[in-house]
Amino acid sequence: MKTKVLVLATLLCAASAGPAFAAATTAPKPESRISVIFVEPQKFTDVKQNSWGDNSPELLDQIQRFMCDTGESCVSAGLHLEIKVTDITLAGQFEPWHGSQFDDVRIVRSIYPPCFKLDFRLTNEKGDVVKEGTREITDLTFQMRSAWPLSDPLRYEKDMMRDWFSQEFGRARKS
Repeated sequence: MKTKVLVLATLLCAASAGPAFAAATTAPKPESRISVIFVEPQKFTDVKQNSWGDNSPELLDQIQRFMCDTGESCVSAGLHLEIKVTDITLAGQFEPWHGSQFDDVRIVRSIYPPCFKLDFRLTNEKGDVVKEGTREITDLTFQMRSAWPLSDPLRYEKDMMRDWFSQEFGRARKS
């Protein structure tokens, strides 16, 4: 939060001082401590916005940004987390037997839980491995949660991953 305020203050100062100051204060973007890599996403069980589309780069981008942001808030300073996602199954499923009017509708039922398969490695500043592992993260009770906002098509997946970050890295859950 402090970094966002500092960046905003810098941008406001640069805008009021004119273009010469803005050019002089341009700094390289700090490297993230969290990296998320999708391993062969074309083979993922599903990351589709509809029943006929390929694995969606837009949805993968949203998942990647969410995991990076959540990781930044959960992983202690001085540590680097690398996550290699090997498969994703979103909550719900397409049920083509309902007819063509439902081709783009993901039906969410308890028999279609979200699941992420991943490998992770947490390292310190020296590059020493602090923790690593392979996880299959799923939530069979995902519909019993109050996942918000309701308008977010990835609300169940995000809620599940928030819990994983909290449990795996020992931080209190951030809402």
